[in-house]
Amino acid sequence: MDGPAASHPKVVSFRRSSEPGRGSVDALNEQSPLLLPRNSVNEAGHPLLQVVSPIGSDDWQGDADAETKSTWYLFLLTLGGLGLQIGWSVETSNGSPYLLSLGLSKSMLALVWIAGPLSGTLVQPYVGMKSDNCRLRWGKRRPFILGGAAATILSLMILAWARELVEGFLGIFGADKESQGVKMCVILFAVLFVYVLDFAINVTGIRAFLVDCAPTHQQESANAWMIRTSGIGNILGYLAGNANLPKYLPWLGNSQFKVLCALASMIMALTVAISCVSIKERDPKWDDDPPQQDGLLSFFKSLFRSVRMLPDQIKRVCEVQFFAWIGWFPFLFYITTYIGEIYVEPFFAANPNMTDAEIDEKWEEATRIGTRALLVFAITTFAASIFLPFIIPPSFEAPELQAATPMTPATPMTPHSAAGSGYFSLKHESKRPSKTRLKRLEDKLQVLQISSLTLRRSWLLSHLMFAFLMAMTFFVRSTTTATILVGLIGVPWALTGWAPFALISSEISKRDAMRRGLIRPSTRDAALVAAGEDEASSQGADQAGVVLGIHNVAIAAPQVIATLVSSAIFRLLQKPRGSTGDDSVAWVLRFGGCCALVAAYLTRRVKEEKEDADLRGRRAS
Repeated sequence: MDGPAASHPKVVSFRRSSEPGRGSVDALNEQSPLLLPRNSVNEAGHPLLQVVSPIGSDDWQGDADAETKSTWYLFLLTLGGLGLQIGWSVETSNGSPYLLSLGLSKSMLALVWIAGPLSGTLVQPYVGMKSDNCRLRWGKRRPFILGGAAATILSLMILAWARELVEGFLGIFGADKESQGVKMCVILFAVLFVYVLDFAINVTGIRAFLVDCAPTHQQESANAWMIRTSGIGNILGYLAGNANLPKYLPWLGNSQFKVLCALASMIMALTVAISCVSIKERDPKWDDDPPQQDGLLSFFKSLFRSVRMLPDQIKRVCEVQFFAWIGWFPFLFYITTYIGEIYVEPFFAANPNMTDAEIDEKWEEATRIGTRALLVFAITTFAASIFLPFIIPPSFEAPELQAATPMTPATPMTPHSAAGSGYFSLKHESKRPSKTRLKRLEDKLQVLQISSLTLRRSWLLSHLMFAFLMAMTFFVRSTTTATILVGLIGVPWALTGWAPFALISSEISKRDAMRRGLIRPSTRDAALVAAGEDEASSQGADQAGVVLGIHNVAIAAPQVIATLVSSAIFRLLQKPRGSTGDDSVAWVLRFGGCCALVAAYLTRRVKEEKEDADLRGRRAS
């Protein structure tokens, strides 16, 4: 060979063909700008790029898609979660007291919060599938993130001003705002927008955005950053809820809930906009053509087929989540009411004949006490999200790029963005890039890692800890003790927001990288994944939107069970508003703790890359 072509390796692709009946091998062509062949050498015979396997499995192929993203990049990638979490924290911490103040009963309140499970079961899988099939140049996820955030903001503001909107509208027709009919209309309107709000929140696909833009070896880190930014959102939301906001910001509303919704909306708009503008998705036009769908019936058929074909690892995580979230749902929605009941109990005992206005005033104070406990909970969660990734070793490590000497003067360049697109450019460097201060600090903190404490084992321990703390409600008698208990629950909550998503995201990303030729398969099953010929890959049942949608069903559907059980417990045990001795919420929390024990048992079946690699190493030795 002579001329310039002699020093330029050919570039091939392992993408699946969109033509029917063709596998990935048939789709190979020399013009596809996706993959550098293995063992490329220059004229002197020196390797251009060598990648060392991080877990001893020879899986890593290596490219810019697998290069380590900066901490700043991961922060911007997950920043949108901060704003959305503030909106969620406002709904969970103040939604129940707000609806109760409108005249809704506890038993009916439990049925209202079925909105979340319904929206998660129906909306997110549909939106996930639609985003997987989206081919807009903006990307697959960003159009849905922006649309969902806008709808969430609008729903929050309408919900906060529900009473004024309904009373003003009916007042046009001469209706008395104190009449029972107007009050009932206010309740129905507010309940309607609770549903709209939950549906809108589920349209945003921040988690799928994260899976698409972070490399496989950083999925755990990215999900850790997601729980950190969400933790900051929780802290801000609960900190604001603990203050007397109408006193300081009267121009945003005359009630706590109105000001909270206004602040949450402004922060949500800012953070989601920054995240979507800063992070670029890879152009979806390079993906295969999406399958044709004929209406809603076709969607449900496709969804049920995808559930059956889920990869085993993802199925096991979903099974754990099913039982875990029967326990978490009561805690998230009723813990403020639980602490509030402890606070108002002595006041109701001292004055059993309080007026409705006096009861409302005491419950306003009780809600602030409950929100203060949730602030402690959010701080603990954030602290755990910072500390735990340093003591839990990563399942994947970044592939190390060895120095290549001497180098050829030029290499093929392919379209890619700094935001983690699916296309890479191979860069020749004479030496390894220098480490940043943050990277050096992380290297030093590796001495804190407990080698036997894998992410899966930590998740199992979190279920046991949650169950134990729920059992401790038998002994709680003061708001101080209750606040300490709620603060401790921040530790298992940090793992709940990190471990399952990290395990699923790593599996999705790894399978996608295999199909695109970025990771070399080391087993027969992995080879089928790489060829797109295993059951899940061939039917698109391992795409980020579909999988995270189904995972959300595993989170949302059991909440229906929790809601129905909670409603039954409330009907049996609740007492009239203003009465003493109402411990119905405590029994709902204890029921959730029992379900966490089942989740802990099922977590034992979840596999983990690090454990599998250690087992292979022991067998080999």
